[in-house]
Amino acid sequence: MIPARKVGWFDAWFSGHARSRIQSTFGEVRARGLDRARALAKEAPLLVVSNHTSWWDPLVAMHVSTHLLGTDGYAMMDAKNLRRLPFFALVGAFGVDLDKPADGALVMRYAARLLDAPGKLVWVYPQGQERPITERPLAFRAGSAEIARVSRKARVVPVGLRYEFGGMERPTLWLSFGEPMPAERDTTKGRAAQEEAVEAELSRIERAARGVGAEGFELVFRAAPSRVGVVLERMLAAMTRPWVMRAPKEPKALSAADARPKVTSSPP
Repeated sequence: MIPARKVGWFDAWFSGHARSRIQSTFGEVRARGLDRARALAKEAPLLVVSNHTSWWDPLVAMHVSTHLLGTDGYAMMDAKNLRRLPFFALVGAFGVDLDKPADGALVMRYAARLLDAPGKLVWVYPQGQERPITERPLAFRAGSAEIARVSRKARVVPVGLRYEFGGMERPTLWLSFGEPMPAERDTTKGRAAQEEAVEAELSRIERAARGVGAEGFELVFRAAPSRVGVVLERMLAAMTRPWVMRAPKEPKALSAADARPKVTSSPP
């Protein structure tokens, strides 16, 4: 196990870096249930369980934890990746060796100890690795259910994450925060319940992306359109409109003489 080693100034700088990267990459950030999750974080520590689908997930988790929820956030990470990217430990990541059950038991207790007061948050990706967004079932591991069982103070919040290209140049980041869940003493049931809850939030996002229930997702951020791109597109539209919109010439009508069949005489 690799413990987190948060450093205040680095955490503040890197969280700002994460926000800047997100706002420069995504055209919109849309979220459902954000106000409820923010209010809940003031009442109890939060254990967030989410699908893991992209390289962006750790930066999104940090941005959401720090700037959208206002919490002191931590996140579980594969120990192999944390050894490769050790600076994540300085912003609250702690590592678990997924192939060692004993290491997993240590991390479960460590995560539970972090969840000791309101305003604390631990983000877990129970899939253990990045998986395609369309894959079902999500195949959660039981670690997050064990953390929920051990941590008596924490409230479990399922979150769906999706990155979707649509009618804009940049993709949209979709976030759906579900209702808080009770901890299960039976970790098998707890794992299944968490997986089902996250799948339900992903279904909400999928419907909203198709325009069904999208009004339930508030616009958290929208990037300003590129001025250079807008000006260029308007110039091209003005230059090509007369040519494209010009009506095609109608074929010339045949006269009666032209319409009669021509007879050619054969040479004698």
